[in-house]
Amino acid sequence: MTFKIDGRIIGPDQPPYIIAELSANHNGSIERAFETIDAAKRCGADAIKLQTYTADTMTIDCDEPDFMINGGLWDGYKLYYLYKCAETPYEWHEALFAHARKRGITVFSTPFDETAVDLLESLNTPAYKIASFEVLDLPLIRYVASTGKPMIMSTGMASEDEINEAVTTAREAGCKDLVLLHCISSYPAPMYQANLRQIPEIAKRFDVLAGLSDHTMGTTASVASIAMGACLIEKHFTLSRADKGPDSEFSLEPFDLERLCTDTRDAWLALGHAGFERQKAEEGSKVFRRSLYFVKDLPAGHVIEPGDIRRIRPGMGLAPKYFDDIVGRILKVSVKSGSATQWDVFV
Repeated sequence: MTFKIDGRIIGPDQPPYIIAELSANHNGSIERAFETIDAAKRCGADAIKLQTYTADTMTIDCDEPDFMINGGLWDGYKLYYLYKCAETPYEWHEALFAHARKRGITVFSTPFDETAVDLLESLNTPAYKIASFEVLDLPLIRYVASTGKPMIMSTGMASEDEINEAVTTAREAGCKDLVLLHCISSYPAPMYQANLRQIPEIAKRFDVLAGLSDHTMGTTASVASIAMGACLIEKHFTLSRADKGPDSEFSLEPFDLERLCTDTRDAWLALGHAGFERQKAEEGSKVFRRSLYFVKDLPAGHVIEPGDIRRIRPGMGLAPKYFDDIVGRILKVSVKSGSATQWDVFV
């Protein structure tokens, strides 16, 4: 099971696909957004991902308690104000897409309503991401799926039934290529709740490719997810956490993203395949295994005693398992101490 985004094959037999999530880390500056795209490319990411919404497409400007955030990273914010600070203006998108394509890095986005999808379609986006918080928005999923583009869907907070509804909706509306991302929607997410064993369960339960949208601190969970079968990793990315911003606290900096790209690909290479074939890298080490050697000068006709041979390194003689078979045999020729045992020296 594989598919392509912008020509890049995604699947279990391919290196992991790494997405650098720009999100709100442009801090209101399109120049900083350009610089972040450049840095993601230098670090080795496969794609840079935007979020396409405005405060007005996300919520309403309301001071009622329901619209205030209590606790967590954004404690005290009014929803409308948070999204106003974090939005990537629609009028930036054409320039951001053009810049990414010029730099040779894939660019796509997470739409949060139909107007965002229409904008992204006008820019010929190669794929779409559905955020965890929008998994319940089946009309949006249906609209995105109708484009026929590959879809990446996060599953944070979603129950099995909710995921099943979203997957069914996407497939019935025309989505053929789908990746589900295991996700813990906490910012940052505690490492002890990362629950990476869910990744293969998602792949099996919904017959999809599976990956990870990682909000833990650092890169450990992302690298470990490769062993669980993740074929795609998404991680928030910023030029500098010190510059602050709505998502900066749980975002990777360039050094971290470069390490993530390297370490996840190394982890994938290390998986190999199940089997007992000796690896090519081991061939030169065979000589250092133990084998049976003569440790005395012995004449032809001698009957081998236990003290005449030893199980020692290197491994040029007969295997140690033949020790008892050799004791009691008669030498056909004389041998010197330090000679490797071979069957043809015995009567």
